[in-house]
Amino acid sequence: MTLPRRLTVAALSAMLAGCSIAAVDYGPVRHADYVADPRCTAQPGAPVDGDALPYFFATSRLPDCRSADISLLRHRGDRIRYGRFAAPGEIRVGKEKRLRTPMAFQDAGDWWRALQADTDRRQGRVILYVHGYRETFETTSKDAAQIARMTGFDGPVIEYSWPSQGEVLSYAVDETNMYHDVRNFRDFLKTLAERPWVKEIVVVSHSLGARLVIPAIAYVDRTSSSADSSNISNVILASPDIDRETFERDIEEEVLAPRRVANDRRITVYVSRADKALAASRALHGYPRLGSPYCFDPFEAAELKAKGLPIRCYVKPVSGLTVIDTTDVSRTTTGHSNFLRSAVACRDFVDVVAGKRTRRERTASHLPHVFQLLPDPADPKPDDEAICNRVPAP
Repeated sequence: MTLPRRLTVAALSAMLAGCSIAAVDYGPVRHADYVADPRCTAQPGAPVDGDALPYFFATSRLPDCRSADISLLRHRGDRIRYGRFAAPGEIRVGKEKRLRTPMAFQDAGDWWRALQADTDRRQGRVILYVHGYRETFETTSKDAAQIARMTGFDGPVIEYSWPSQGEVLSYAVDETNMYHDVRNFRDFLKTLAERPWVKEIVVVSHSLGARLVIPAIAYVDRTSSSADSSNISNVILASPDIDRETFERDIEEEVLAPRRVANDRRITVYVSRADKALAASRALHGYPRLGSPYCFDPFEAAELKAKGLPIRCYVKPVSGLTVIDTTDVSRTTTGHSNFLRSAVACRDFVDVVAGKRTRRERTASHLPHVFQLLPDPADPKPDDEAICNRVPAP
């Protein structure tokens, strides 16, 4: 039995055995009590220090306003809330170190006006980051702040946080909450896309977040009052945990329809054969994920081997789609976040966010839409931490 299969079986066994980590319950506190404090309901005109809290968030998580430090929980909230945040830092709670995200809620109208002001001062561009499985508000905020810092993005950065559990054995709960949040996210994206002052939205999704992003973009395309939605132009799917064949079937008819591509829409997908999280997802769902070039068809695998090519199978080509294979520069034990952990992948990601279509560091494959990232012979062991967490020069 392979490692992914063992992990999946172990997870399912734990869930069937009633493991408390694998399940979510209502908890010992009434949800209404979490939000009873007035600080959970931001008042119009209430000041928010945008210099201290430079990033924006929208969330469907339930907040806990019972103590001095507001936190966002793993439970579903009663509505979408808006606010500002800064990069999280470590605090000590007893003998443990934990991440804490400085944040403040903001009235929806004030939030949208602040976002417009920040957008108008820049180039009309925004980044919207949608996280994946096993995340908390703190871990997602850390990643969003890293994206802002690493790319030096010239516009506001928005984090959309849905109620992931932040637990290894809560994949099924995360998947359930993700699907429950589809309407919330698509309505938010439509509102953002229809703002006339938003000229370009760079959408970045990770892992399970792709299953929120792709149908939401299709929804905005179908229902946008502008009948255009071309400002959703640069879509980046990092390690997407979405059915590869479903993506192939639907993408050309909707999100990458010829009219959208003609209006400069493009999708960049980061994949890795070393991604253990997506291997486990494939074992659980029975079909390959878009973010893993696993060869589901053994005959296709045999043909590649006979030709002396790497046994890696990718999504079929479609205009506007580029696949970046990070297998050979994969990092961490899971290989599931190379766009934030691998120096070579980080550099590529920075350029994609900036709108660059080609990079000399990419190695062409036998497929015109697929490129590989390989270790740099001049720097075979780069300082991943320094490069992926750097502040770019002005």
